[in-house]
Amino acid sequence: MDRRIKKYFIGRAAQDGAGVKLFRTFGSADIPDFDPFLMMDFFDSTNPEDYIKGFPMHPHRGIETVTYLVSGIIEHEDSLGNKGVIRDGDCQWMTAGSGILHQEMPKPAPKMLGVQIWLNLHAKDKMIDPKYGDITKDMIPVYEKETELVHIIAGEYNGLKGPMEGGKEIEPIFFDVELSPNSEFVFDLNSEFNAYAFLIRGEANFDVEKENIVAYPQGVLYEEGDRVRINTRDKVARFIFLAGKKINEPVAWGGPIVMNTREELRQAFNDLDKGTFIKK
Repeated sequence: MDRRIKKYFIGRAAQDGAGVKLFRTFGSADIPDFDPFLMMDFFDSTNPEDYIKGFPMHPHRGIETVTYLVSGIIEHEDSLGNKGVIRDGDCQWMTAGSGILHQEMPKPAPKMLGVQIWLNLHAKDKMIDPKYGDITKDMIPVYEKETELVHIIAGEYNGLKGPMEGGKEIEPIFFDVELSPNSEFVFDLNSEFNAYAFLIRGEANFDVEKENIVAYPQGVLYEEGDRVRINTRDKVARFIFLAGKKINEPVAWGGPIVMNTREELRQAFNDLDKGTFIKK
């Protein structure tokens, strides 16, 4: 059965970090609709003043973060001693687990275009050791045919498997899809997985029941079903598509820390105050 639309979403203009202008497409107000995904920020700017103040050193616990750049430059480093640069087509995956401090500092570029997504962790995994991974553009397989390009960051598409190893319990699927005019993307997936798509360029129709062409930046959250079908008419489309197993657990959210109870949140902030936040 083709998936129907549960709701369309646009998000809102916001600022975060030291004053980075971004587009918060969904977040804490949308719990539990997007489970296991907690938040997604969309970056789209040709003006470095919108983003160069960056995200100075800050804590995370209880989540995984995935930063994917279509274009741009972000320097990063963390309390594990990792440091590096994310460039066009690269992805950074980080499991905060029991606690990590990190910073992300964008650099001036012709265009900053990308997303950061927060994935929840099961209660039993909230305090696992933090891990970190760089996924460079050359590691990301691309399925290509005349009317379709699918960059496979996580999950599998037409026999090609993405490199992202985070979120194993939720079996994440993360595609960056480019469609030509008058073409279609069709993907079969577990009917119980939550799934959404978000246009980062162009126009597309996400509705299998009636044609409803929408333009970027706009997304759709799907109802349950066995198949996603997205098509275009006379314009190109580029969208990200994400899906994963629902966690179905309580969420206690305090800024950059996401746990299951308010007591766990209090403990996390007490750890920060006492200098015992970093467990490993």
